[in-house]
Amino acid sequence: MATTYKVLGQAHPAATTNTDLYTVPSATSAVCSTLAICNLGAAATYRIAVRVAGATIEDKQYIVHDATINADDSALLTLGITLAATDVVTVYASTADVSFNLFGSELT
Repeated sequence: MATTYKVLGQAHPAATTNTDLYTVPSATSAVCSTLAICNLGAAATYRIAVRVAGATIEDKQYIVHDATINADDSALLTLGITLAATDVVTVYASTADVSFNLFGSELT
């Protein structure tokens, strides 16, 4: 089994819009090690959900819900989340000034 360390996903979503940050490719599993959230503007809130097999978003999937990030600040989350093929990490922010970067490894 080969392991590739990489940037798994980057997103700068529109305000109040669920956005897929990363979808695990078929025949692959992944380990999400760090998620960086960067606020480029005024204070905002953000959400992170893990949707098993790309299921429709629902409350049980949130690992962060409406956490506050201060103006011009960053948050680094050390996760260690393991994902199977077709699992999806979805992000959301209350403003269009928040970016997300997910780092980890894919196993094929």
